[in-house]
Amino acid sequence: MSPCGRARRHTSRGAMAVLAWKFPRTRLPVGASALCVVVLCWLYVFPVYRLPNEKEIVQGVLQQGTAWRRNQTAARVFRCNLPPLSSEYTKDVGSKSHLVTANPSIIRQRFQNLLWSRKTFVDNMKIYNHSYIYMPAFSMKTGTEPSLRVYYTLSDVGANQTVLFANPNFLRSIGKFWKSRGIHAKRLSTGLFLVSAALGLCEEVAIYGFWPFSVNMHEQPISHHYYDNVLPFSGFHAMPEEFLQLWYLHKIGALRMQLDPCEDTPLQPTS
Repeated sequence: MSPCGRARRHTSRGAMAVLAWKFPRTRLPVGASALCVVVLCWLYVFPVYRLPNEKEIVQGVLQQGTAWRRNQTAARVFRCNLPPLSSEYTKDVGSKSHLVTANPSIIRQRFQNLLWSRKTFVDNMKIYNHSYIYMPAFSMKTGTEPSLRVYYTLSDVGANQTVLFANPNFLRSIGKFWKSRGIHAKRLSTGLFLVSAALGLCEEVAIYGFWPFSVNMHEQPISHHYYDNVLPFSGFHAMPEEFLQLWYLHKIGALRMQLDPCEDTPLQPTS
């Protein structure tokens, strides 16, 4: 939270206390009294604050500098949301993948929920070789059916990919954890779930592409994805809030957030 946001929250609470003290004997209708109690409880649980705008966040990122040291032994690659790895992108994003996430919404929109033809989907999966396909099948009721279709489709054709379903208890615990840190959204992004899992599984975590703003740090317009500019559904995810939490983890050294172009440095052998 920025100093401005903290000051505004205290000001709001202070003003509310003054009003309650100044009119102690005022009688309110029963409905109005109940509404006041609900509002007070809401403000207590979800205190009012101002999320920094894009320029303020970018300035904070620039001020951090490049103090974080790059991990030269990184080897495995997790990728989000079935991204294309065709030849026109390989130079920038590579071709290696060990685990790839697939949102049920992508199965519905891009592959017609696997109701008509499964061949296009199976052909698209071949580029991921022997990767695991990670799906949050039990995070929402609407995601269970398409996730099961993906599992049976790849199993029926003997595909190289193996489908993994996230444990419902894991999804629930991660959701509660990030909510307690100030991320109040209808649903966390798949990227944040994946980073959370990586922090528990890997000794070193580096992330790239977790930049939710319409311009880069040099104020140049950029697309939402490297392959398209399709934005997430409005009001569904809280992407700037997620970015701030990940940036905090970067600043304390818990993970590495790569924001500039990756360095062309050869990996060092490990003993």
